[in-house]
Amino acid sequence: MAKIIVQQTNVFLRAYKKLHSNQKDAVDQAVADIVRDPSSGDAKKGDLAGVYVYKFDCVKQQFLLAYEFDPKTRTLLLVGTHENFYRNLKRV
Repeated sequence: MAKIIVQQTNVFLRAYKKLHSNQKDAVDQAVADIVRDPSSGDAKKGDLAGVYVYKFDCVKQQFLLAYEFDPKTRTLLLVGTHENFYRNLKRV
């Protein structure tokens, strides 16, 4: 199997750095799930066409992880709780 390249936007990195270590573990697991099966997220429409959002539990709270993918890369766009998530995603 070809090696998958995981890229991160600056917006994703800023949000990731603010997380606690146990939250980062949950995000890392979600990223691993996406690398393994990129179609596991929900495909978005309209303004966000081409963007997928993967929902996962992170320390008793639901988090969302937005990403784009092609056969060789996974681009992580944004991670966080549902509050203002889509509004912030449109700015990425």
